[in-house]
Amino acid sequence: MTIAETQEALLAEFASCGDWDARYQKLILLGKALPPMPEAMRIDANKIKGCQAQVWLFPEWKGGLVYFHADSDALIVKGIVALLVRIYNGQAPAAILSEPLTLIDKLELTRYLTPTRANGLSAMLKQLRLFAYALQARQAPA
Repeated sequence: MTIAETQEALLAEFASCGDWDARYQKLILLGKALPPMPEAMRIDANKIKGCQAQVWLFPEWKGGLVYFHADSDALIVKGIVALLVRIYNGQAPAAILSEPLTLIDKLELTRYLTPTRANGLSAMLKQLRLFAYALQARQAPA
């Protein structure tokens, strides 16, 4: 699936949630469904700076596509990073850098997040894009 298709599928999933309590529960379930991150990847070098909760993000490069391992020690934040991983997993760096992230606005997610969680979301997005940029540069011919 493309980034746009994944966002539309997630939007449809969240549409079945009646209110924001149900959406928070959906985020928590997404976080619980996130595959466990190997302990060896839960190191300071993989921590997202700017998050109040501890969030780890590690990219894996396979066949020209990026796959992310992620975790957090806070339930809702883990759900947010799981949401981003679901959108960007298995995508080429160029797609990550060029496709707009519309889901956050369509869900009005930042409207219902505390300021510290919204800052954390921004920090996660920034780090995902930095990884994509670095991997894209790595694959570019010299």
